[in-house]
Amino acid sequence: MTLEVKNLQCIRGDRELFTDLSFQLEESQLMMLEGQNGSGKTTLLRSLCGLYLQDQGEILWNGISIKKQDEDYRRELLYLGHLNGIKADLTVLENLRFNATLAGKIPSTDKLMQALDTIGLYAFEDFPTSQLSQGQKRRVALARLLISKAKLWILDEPFVALDIAAVELLQSIIANHVDNGGMVILTTHQEVPLTSGKIKRLSLSEEQDNLPSSAK
Repeated sequence: MTLEVKNLQCIRGDRELFTDLSFQLEESQLMMLEGQNGSGKTTLLRSLCGLYLQDQGEILWNGISIKKQDEDYRRELLYLGHLNGIKADLTVLENLRFNATLAGKIPSTDKLMQALDTIGLYAFEDFPTSQLSQGQKRRVALARLLISKAKLWILDEPFVALDIAAVELLQSIIANHVDNGGMVILTTHQEVPLTSGKIKRLSLSEEQDNLPSSAK
């Protein structure tokens, strides 16, 4: 499977974030998206998810525009943004089951419980998420990764609000996904071993009037 971006341009208001942006991502590849705050990283990630319509260019999944694939593409995609995407009035387990249902997957309760145990939320399954700390809420969101069958993970600052142990665990989850043929695009301001190895890098620069950026 291949994600291909061709000559992408995104404008916010009267400001061009990036233009002529092209890159390709294939199975078993991890891409680190870099750039200063305001350079367009989140806009690009949301565009790749079909949540923001680019001004020019194409986003292709296996050679076909994502606009023409709709649900077929969404089934292969897991997006984790700045917000955790959890409902405060639901319990931890209910949130995980709800998100799995939205993704078209309904794992067994045992599978969901195993994911919560792995992510460090053992015995929290019946807690309303409104009662959790920010780090625990983030873990609820990250538990989605453990039950996801999506090929492409798009992760915007996934390490935020996590303690050292959780950061290490998340790195292993991401690495395992890539090792098993998965694809990951992520942003992070934290220096972690996962992003210092041999990975693809894409830099969005505000310098030089936003000249085209390309994946290394």
